[in-house]
Amino acid sequence: MESEKIDLKTAFSLFKDEKHIDRPVMMGVLKDVFITQLTKTFGSADNFDVIINVDKGDCEIYQNLEVVETVENPNTEISLEELEKMGEDDYELGETFTRRVELKDFGRRGILNIRQNLQGRIMDIEKANLYNKYTDKIGEIFTGEVYQTWAKEVLILDEDGNELRLPKNEQIPGEHFKKNDTVRAIIKSVEMKNNTTPYIILSRTSDEFLTKLFEQEVPEIYDGLITIKKVVRIPGERAKVAVESYDDRIDPIGACIGVKGSRIIGIVRELRNENIDVLQWTANTQLLIQRALNPAKISSIDMGNGPEDKIKVFMQPDEVKKGIGKGGCNIKLAGMLVDREIEVWRELPKNEEMDEEEDVLLSEFTNEIDEWIIERLQAIGCDTAKSVLALSPEDIAKRADLEDETVTEVMDILRAEFED
Repeated sequence: MESEKIDLKTAFSLFKDEKHIDRPVMMGVLKDVFITQLTKTFGSADNFDVIINVDKGDCEIYQNLEVVETVENPNTEISLEELEKMGEDDYELGETFTRRVELKDFGRRGILNIRQNLQGRIMDIEKANLYNKYTDKIGEIFTGEVYQTWAKEVLILDEDGNELRLPKNEQIPGEHFKKNDTVRAIIKSVEMKNNTTPYIILSRTSDEFLTKLFEQEVPEIYDGLITIKKVVRIPGERAKVAVESYDDRIDPIGACIGVKGSRIIGIVRELRNENIDVLQWTANTQLLIQRALNPAKISSIDMGNGPEDKIKVFMQPDEVKKGIGKGGCNIKLAGMLVDREIEVWRELPKNEEMDEEEDVLLSEFTNEIDEWIIERLQAIGCDTAKSVLALSPEDIAKRADLEDETVTEVMDILRAEFED
């Protein structure tokens, strides 16, 4: 049975040295494994002493037997006659005889159970340690090396060989990774699925990732002199970062951007050239909207009657495009910044104002044009029929994200109104 002893010591060594499990936990698990098997083999472990020797990588097990005249339970009792045969003739009835239990006493199946139980417990503790380790790091930036790429996710390894996942929906649009690439991302969540190895999810699209990048690049943020009040992103396109300084001597925007953009340029490159607008935070919602839509100039703002109403921002026609931004991302981000939906409305110059009877609001065409199409047109600053007809079909299709055929139909309907 010597081979079993060697294998058992190897298991102890694996448990102690490779799994990074502290001594008290290790001793407790080993003892529990042997007590479990003692119960299976002998029916009870109450009369056994299990002594774990961590440094030597072995254990000693002793069985305490009551000395009796006639044995009824050989697992708890031993007779004087048997002791005399063993050369132990100095015991009396009622005393306790202690004998050492050898590994072979468990039988081959018992030894196999011990190994399997020990391996399972090691794996469970290792999973729990990994889960706790990364749960404590949620919200921190992780840097690792790409081990494998698939269509739906990228597999990244840490320095201990643990697996972390970067799903496709957590990657910046247009990103492509290959084996051995170094990747930076934020630890987003840790999940346990069906008692398997913890599923550690990374993200490069979360707002928190951008916040952490600023903390790394801007010492004043890390030191708490500047606070990031809010971050909103359309990953890979544009982001807005509202900051506030607790020291009047520090310009929060200048500190975040750095001399000639030295601080923000690294962040922009990390995010695949995502445009980042840094603006001064204010609790005044109208002022925050103005800053968020800068450099577009706002004529007036209608906040509506309640927090559920859409905010209407009025601009001169030549300011509308700047305010809305490419694909509408600028106005969308401004809305995310104030947690309200924002609509841009064209305000014609006074010297070009048309008689209201000469134009018709798009809202008057709900019987002929689907409401969602009207909302798309209003979102790009077209709230009247003539404001739509003033633009080219190609421009409307691109900015409002509409099919060419849909735009043609809408413009035909609007033209017919004036022809009539």
